[in-house]
Amino acid sequence: MSLNDPLANILSSIELAEKSGKQQVLASPSSKLIKNVLKIMQSNHYIGDFKEINNNKGGILEINLIGAINKCGTVKPRYNVSLVNYKKFEKRYLPAFGFGILLVSTSKGLMTHEEAIKNNVGGKIIAFVY
Repeated sequence: MSLNDPLANILSSIELAEKSGKQQVLASPSSKLIKNVLKIMQSNHYIGDFKEINNNKGGILEINLIGAINKCGTVKPRYNVSLVNYKKFEKRYLPAFGFGILLVSTSKGLMTHEEAIKNNVGGKIIAFVY
């Protein structure tokens, strides 16, 4: 497995573990961005709780799965998105309107596309989950 994109690797391992019916997945390395993505996924009820285990090599994340993810992944290249373009990207990456979330990195931090629309900010699309 290539370590060029740790977020893509972790989302891929979460999706594969979900499809095989596992209750838990161990993923490494840990980073602030990855933990923020997992917090948003947890607050939107896609995963259960997670904790970081320090191993002096970047950390391991122990993520509990609840069987709610159909598909998740990163968006490459990281597209710039403005308020008028959210619908276009929602149509491209999510199966239906109002089903799933796009994770957007904005000047006000990482948030879902719905929160970004409410806060009236654009940003870069990082990942999608449904």
